[in-house]
Amino acid sequence: MIGLLFLSFGAFLALGMPIVFGIGASALVALLVDGQIPFSVVVTKIFSGMDSFPLMAIPFFILAGEIMNRSGITERIVEFSNDLVGRLRGGLAHVNILANMILAGVSGSCVADCSATGTLLIPAMVKKGYPVEFSVCLTACASTMGPIIPPSILMILYGSLTGVSIGALFLGGVIPGVIIGLSLMAVAFLLCRWRRFGAPMEGGPSGTWA
Repeated sequence: MIGLLFLSFGAFLALGMPIVFGIGASALVALLVDGQIPFSVVVTKIFSGMDSFPLMAIPFFILAGEIMNRSGITERIVEFSNDLVGRLRGGLAHVNILANMILAGVSGSCVADCSATGTLLIPAMVKKGYPVEFSVCLTACASTMGPIIPPSILMILYGSLTGVSIGALFLGGVIPGVIIGLSLMAVAFLLCRWRRFGAPMEGGPSGTWA
């Protein structure tokens, strides 16, 4: 039975089926061949697994991130971050970190934060003299605050599966997320000062970043 499970999973992947659907389809094939579990039970379990009110928040977080990218909210968040910390040494690095902190409180996903800020800020940082490696690593590290600062998709999944209070998880992620952001800003400041890049910024996302 295990061999059939992996064989069918490999066949579905070879046909180009997405992994998440391949896992479900291969399990369904194995259950149908085994014949010990009625198909009606399988259908009931599938729908009962989807009938979860907390999990309904996840597609709305994804929708919120997509709306942000398409409506220009990301650029406005970057402008706001620039007004707050752009005049510090390594200003564009601080803007990157602060923008990720703000986006983490909207999207709840590190992938969404990284794609939103990386597309906008990595080319700008490289253009203004920041090393490519530094720009990419900073964006990747800053985006990890997405699952920590509430609301968080991972916290919703964990809470719904284990029965832990999602509200308590959200409250527990606020302080660690802020500490991570401030720590990243301190490290970025020291690196920019030590390697002599990232002069204080003037202007905004219209093209006058420095």
